[in-house]
Amino acid sequence: MITGSRAAVWLAVVALVATGCKAPHGGGSGGGGGDGSVELPPGATPVASTLAPQPTTALPPAVVSPVGTLQPAPLTFAPIAKAADPSVVTINTVATEVEVSPFTHRRRQALAKGLGTGFVVDAKNGIILTNNHVIDNAQEIEVQLSDQRRLPGKVVGTDSRTDIAAIRIDAKGLRSLPLGDSDAIDVGDWVVAIGNPFGLSHTVSAGIISAKGRTRDDVPLDPSGMYDFLQTDASINPGNSGGPLLNLKGEVVGMNSAIRGGGAQGIGFAIPMNMIKQLLPMLLRDGHVTRSALGVNIKDVHELGPEEREAVGLAEGQEMNGAVIFGVSHGGPADRAGLEQGDIIVAFDGTAIDRSAQLQWLASTAGVGRTVTLRVQRSGKVFDQRVILGQLQDQVAPPR
Repeated sequence: MITGSRAAVWLAVVALVATGCKAPHGGGSGGGGGDGSVELPPGATPVASTLAPQPTTALPPAVVSPVGTLQPAPLTFAPIAKAADPSVVTINTVATEVEVSPFTHRRRQALAKGLGTGFVVDAKNGIILTNNHVIDNAQEIEVQLSDQRRLPGKVVGTDSRTDIAAIRIDAKGLRSLPLGDSDAIDVGDWVVAIGNPFGLSHTVSAGIISAKGRTRDDVPLDPSGMYDFLQTDASINPGNSGGPLLNLKGEVVGMNSAIRGGGAQGIGFAIPMNMIKQLLPMLLRDGHVTRSALGVNIKDVHELGPEEREAVGLAEGQEMNGAVIFGVSHGGPADRAGLEQGDIIVAFDGTAIDRSAQLQWLASTAGVGRTVTLRVQRSGKVFDQRVILGQLQDQVAPPR
């Protein structure tokens, strides 16, 4: 399980950046104010509207009494736990660590044991999902099934940026857990977590979805990571890592991965199942994830201060969503397409951009070499620009 203090970081998105970022263009008010003198990049297609399109939110119908709309809590979570428990496994690992004696300052190797959770997603092929940090650097992996069988596990694929790993065991009689739709679950919905907190195997806890869309700014993890966590108040402790978070249908909607503020504080985080389902085929096929990239540093538009808003051509009081570019990788895809510091990306291949983390995920999973269309606002002028995505260069992550 990962814990740690949050460091103050100004950069909102790091993972889209290729090495060798270009120095920011000029300073001051920069960019003009949409008076027709704005220079667009070659190949850009102007958009008639001078304002970026904004998502509209329909007002909810009036509710006379909210009491009548509430669904009663289940009388028991026992059927969910009983059906899912045979698919949940305990993962024990052994790794070699280097210790330095405080007296002799000599280095020596020592064995470190680890504990985590996993769940079966492909019974026929013995595929089990867990967190990357559960099996990272492990020399030995032992999987204990609910019927007490102990089998060696072999790593099939890992992705440190999303903290996902797949391992394989050779066993018969396995049962897969059904995978649900994490986009369909709402804040306030009931969820059930199963895992091995502190080695207490097959512990069940229940709670609700407390929030969605928690990023690395909310959870102090690997700064190069790509996170879009579900937050839950179902009790999660060290040892729960890699375990399933289930909805009331018994479907996995998330993988329990992190806590904040110590164990069982009612603040736990799970990787959304839809994110895992998108990456799993690549993990099983290649053993790793190859990501595409725009080659920019970005931050949320709503994080801009008054001077920054003026510099990018936003009128006083103008509210908009999107990701503003504050650094362009020299010679990268965005640079070759003529994008500049201060440009605001408001849509990616037709998908409206609400925040920078969303753009980061879309750009990284679209595919290396694919041509995408960005809708961009530059100093009040809106245009569409085609960009050929490059490959994201891996960065060395700090030790956890």
